[in-house]
Amino acid sequence: MTMWEMLAVFAAGISAGTINTIVGSGTLITFPVLLATGLPPVTATVSNALGLIPGSISGAIGYRKELQGQRPRVLKLAVGALIGGLTGATLLLALPSTAFETIVPVLVALALVLVILQPRISKAVQRRREHTGVPARPDGGPLLFVGLMLASVYGGYFTAAQGIIYLSLMGMLLDDTMQRLNAVKNVLAAVVNSVAALFFLFVADFDWTAVVLIAVGSALGGQIGAKVGRRLSPALLRALIVTVGTAAIVQLLLR
Repeated sequence: MTMWEMLAVFAAGISAGTINTIVGSGTLITFPVLLATGLPPVTATVSNALGLIPGSISGAIGYRKELQGQRPRVLKLAVGALIGGLTGATLLLALPSTAFETIVPVLVALALVLVILQPRISKAVQRRREHTGVPARPDGGPLLFVGLMLASVYGGYFTAAQGIIYLSLMGMLLDDTMQRLNAVKNVLAAVVNSVAALFFLFVADFDWTAVVLIAVGSALGGQIGAKVGRRLSPALLRALIVTVGTAAIVQLLLR
């Protein structure tokens, strides 16, 4: 890489770490930059996954206050994220690079619809629980576990916009605030990135320069994102998710 390319990758890492902590979809910033430096798509994907690990961990640490009291929920959902992330990483090496291109924009669009409708869906679910007398499950039940595991399969494969999918599923099936759900999202993203990256270390090619630059940048961005994201109101956070998600769909369709 030239010096300017290294600066571009580092800046992309900071931006990705910031946006991943607040919403998700940071890969849509780093991935095109890595491709522009001349890296092959699979090498760029693997290098990106490795580099974003510190950013995910940094963001989760920044949201540690919102994680208080959620340990049982996080541990259970993390198991599904681990299984899904490892499966997705395996598929990345087994399937052609175009395998997910058709379905990804549809998944993200569906997730955005769920995010927009989440307040109404939550109220409807709450009314139904009050009518039936069945209390809300703190972990979301089997439906959330399976849904997040499938989302993590996609996350292990590419990671772009996985956070938006996580938030839409948890917002629909968990009775909690957006900020606390966002904290869980950051932990799950860290699990998926880590398990996929460890798998890639042994079976795939990656670029150490890109990995280090994104790692340092995303770690800084994770702290920035935590400070900014924790101050956003639920309505503003939801609006930001929809804005970023829409941009993600446009970029995915134009690739």
